[in-house]
Amino acid sequence: MDTSQMLRGALDLVVLAVLADEDGYGYDVLRRLREAGLTEVGDASVYGTLRRLSKAGHLLSYTAPSAEGPDRRYYGLTPLGREELALGTKAWRSFSDAVDDIIRSHVPGRTP
Repeated sequence: MDTSQMLRGALDLVVLAVLADEDGYGYDVLRRLREAGLTEVGDASVYGTLRRLSKAGHLLSYTAPSAEGPDRRYYGLTPLGREELALGTKAWRSFSDAVDDIIRSHVPGRTP
């Protein structure tokens, strides 16, 4: 199964989630997602998501010096972003519970 379609639908939510406790710059967000098991997430997808969420008012952005090169653009959640994360988390849990229920009741060899 191609997980890239599932990832596209959840990318906004997981980006908000990884920034909930600590601000991060683009590559840092990408690294956190990959370390969490989303190894198929692409660089361009993450950077585009950060820009889109920032434009929507869910993220703030600021630059900070880097000891390893040029300044980095950091992102953090705004109050609207925290609200979106809470709503998205509730929607995701409802959706994933429904999918799990369907799989449990219709896939051979699974117990209901």
